[in-house]
Amino acid sequence: MTRPDGRRQVALVVLCAAVFLDSMDLSLMGVALPAIGRDLALPESTLQWLMSGYAVAYGGFLLLGGRIADLFGRRRVFLLSLAVFAAASLAGGLLSEGWPLVATRVIKGVAAALTAPAALSLITTTFIEGPQRNRALGIYSLAGATGYTAGLIASGLLTEISWRLVFFLPVPIALLVLAAAPLVLPSGIRPPGAREGFDVAGAAAVTGGVLLLVFALTERSRPAGAVAVLLLGAFVVIERRRRAPLVPLEVFRSGTVGAANLAALAWAGATIGWQFVAVLYLQQVLGYGALATGLGIVPMGLAIVIAANLAGHLISRWGLGRVAAAGMLVQGAGILLFLRAGATGDYVTVLLPALVVHGIGNGLSFPSLNIAAVAGLPDERQGLASGLVTSAVQIGAGIGVAVLAAAMTLGGSALAGYRIAFLTAGGFSLLGALVAALGLRPHRAAPVPAPTA
Repeated sequence: MTRPDGRRQVALVVLCAAVFLDSMDLSLMGVALPAIGRDLALPESTLQWLMSGYAVAYGGFLLLGGRIADLFGRRRVFLLSLAVFAAASLAGGLLSEGWPLVATRVIKGVAAALTAPAALSLITTTFIEGPQRNRALGIYSLAGATGYTAGLIASGLLTEISWRLVFFLPVPIALLVLAAAPLVLPSGIRPPGAREGFDVAGAAAVTGGVLLLVFALTERSRPAGAVAVLLLGAFVVIERRRRAPLVPLEVFRSGTVGAANLAALAWAGATIGWQFVAVLYLQQVLGYGALATGLGIVPMGLAIVIAANLAGHLISRWGLGRVAAAGMLVQGAGILLFLRAGATGDYVTVLLPALVVHGIGNGLSFPSLNIAAVAGLPDERQGLASGLVTSAVQIGAGIGVAVLAAAMTLGGSALAGYRIAFLTAGGFSLLGALVAALGLRPHRAAPVPAPTA
């Protein structure tokens, strides 16, 4: 019989495998898009939605996903949504038409929107608040950062063989998690007050508002943007009047929740938007192939993993706010170093330093923001808090890609457009650093053991 502590550790591994999978799938498309476009003769607008469709659905349904996890049982929601994720991945690898392929990405985004908050809330309710939970969240953040980096690298390696492998790769990972999860995850006893009711009107308003907001930014549609603002305004009114709201607005009275979510949105706008632009720069300006692009990003991935592994020690010493702000400043510096790159940017002297600096900042800031976003909240709010921060990241990703894609069209030349986009991404990161420095509590956090075995 597995000891309780040992069982919790195995459960943590299973849950981290799921966030690894979600993060990996977010970045898997990046390097593969040109190959998919050539093979299926797809226009750029369709290719963009292979990335945006996942991010839009992920961000749009996350708040609903967090509440569903609280209402109907976290383990049940985790298992069902992961099964849908695996099925959609398999279908995507078999299809050869553009919009059906996009549809599988949207379905995967909805499934991930249910999986992620269920997994994170299972962690925060399995490990008590303090060093134990912070260590678990550090490992969780490390798994997410590693998955995102692994997706970029795997995308280049697999695309050299066949872009269809990019769709198939998540399937065996998901099946392994599905096989292990029922054996180690808690049965999912619902927290007190979890069945106070289901806010249908609030869920419809916020989901529709977020979907239309990212759609409006991606497609530059003013009517969609106006409707999005109206829906989000209606959501606030609904939540103030509901007895059992989807998002109790008092959750933002916590000293860190609001600031952590705003900083996470800026963090994602910077790093995901930068990824979109940087991959295009490497392939379209410098002429890198898919394999060279994937291998070129490896040093950044290593820097992310090392920095995320050290983040716990630094949080213990300096506090969440200082580490998050410093990490985003360093990340922004790495992005701005890309301004040195030209039409023939040298990898060793120009690109490599920028990638490593970016990775260090990325690995320091992401765990800090995740811990801050759920700190001090009761168990029945953990699914909500998890959904909020993950939603902020995905919405930020959609905003970042849309804004930077628009910025690329502003220059008098292609190279000038890339530089404007890199400058804009750096601005996102600096904005996030300012929010973290001013909004996250300056006192030192409880000791956080390093996220190692």
